[in-house]
Amino acid sequence: MAQAELIMPKMGESIMEATILKWLKKPGDKIEQDESVLEVATDKVDTEVPSIHAGVLKEILAKEGDVVKVGKAIAIITTEATQGKTEEPVTAPEIEKAARIVETKARVSDTTSTNGQSHATDYKSSARFYSPLVKNIAKEEGIAVAELEAISGSGLEGRVTKKDILGYVQNRKLGISIATAPRTSAVPLVPASISAGDEIIQMDRMRKMIAERMVDSKRISPHVTSFVEADVTNIVFWRNKVKNEFKKREGDALTFTPIFIEAVILAIKDYPMINIQVDGDRIIKKRDINIGLAVALPSGNLIVPVIRNADQYNITGLAKVVNDIAKRARDNKLKPDELSGGTFTVSNVGSFGNVMGTPIIMQPQVAIMALGAVQKKPAVIETPYGDAIAVRHKMFLSHSYDHRVVDGALGGSFVRRVADYLEKFDTSRSI
Repeated sequence: MAQAELIMPKMGESIMEATILKWLKKPGDKIEQDESVLEVATDKVDTEVPSIHAGVLKEILAKEGDVVKVGKAIAIITTEATQGKTEEPVTAPEIEKAARIVETKARVSDTTSTNGQSHATDYKSSARFYSPLVKNIAKEEGIAVAELEAISGSGLEGRVTKKDILGYVQNRKLGISIATAPRTSAVPLVPASISAGDEIIQMDRMRKMIAERMVDSKRISPHVTSFVEADVTNIVFWRNKVKNEFKKREGDALTFTPIFIEAVILAIKDYPMINIQVDGDRIIKKRDINIGLAVALPSGNLIVPVIRNADQYNITGLAKVVNDIAKRARDNKLKPDELSGGTFTVSNVGSFGNVMGTPIIMQPQVAIMALGAVQKKPAVIETPYGDAIAVRHKMFLSHSYDHRVVDGALGGSFVRRVADYLEKFDTSRSI
């Protein structure tokens, strides 16, 4: 028999650690290769960690709730070995190398000299948790403990992330004063009243994160919402005509969502200044069109996976990727990298029977669109013989945008252009 270490795997370029949520196996349990052994959480996603070895779980090295660095051993697995080998821990060379790199980057000295002066940086005295990377950046920039504690964090439970501290450093260099009051994780200004018989439900980790990010977004971006009603009768008839053939050929359902996303993509190409981000006093015009898709989870929480380079897909490709990421989101199978990098977000509130909504922007994006329910309505239509009243399929599009950088003309024109593409949909197209 031989032993192998189960390593905390790398789960994204910017992720240096993860919190252990739940062990799915206990010591003595048999484990198959690629079988999930535990659930972990990062600032971006909850996910399962599979074993790269088959064998028996001998020992658990990190308990539930522990924050573990990427590359660190979290369990020992007893594996089958060929005769003549001794019982030494076996670690895959590439994982061993990655662990050494992470540990090297995470190593932090007690003081760092900047401009010939030594800055006291004993962050252990702080009640807040800081990752080794954040500590390193703070030390290199000469940020004192008290100053670091005042930085608002966008990470798990208000933690300061790499992006937070780099943004703070950039603003400090530019002489920009920013609000740095510590956050209190969705604590109301007026305490709630609790009466006999009331049920108290503690927010889970994801709900706390959603609450903080929604409050942050409203604080950062002055939201404006424009509404347009679109006639999607042609789309409804076309989908009804081709959906059975699509299902038979592709094994997937053809919903309205990929059709609507296609129209959004075309409108972004017409109005590229919607596909931007704000960094201090700079506007970053994004080259790629990465569409975030809001997905409701069985737990009642919300998650937004990203379709990268969405403009490279045809309607069939969009349908398949939309179905795939929505299913994996609900099954908790998304990868951390699939939750970052979005440049514009779409939320299909019509799937809940809602006719319209005023969605909140996903920072650092500057716009988000809500798709309302498709409803039959009487409408006046023009014919060669005069106006007539007919039953049409209509829906509302709600476009929320950041009024710091998107004015009403652009925000309103964009949503109108999306509606135009929907109304001019080519019903003769093949799929």
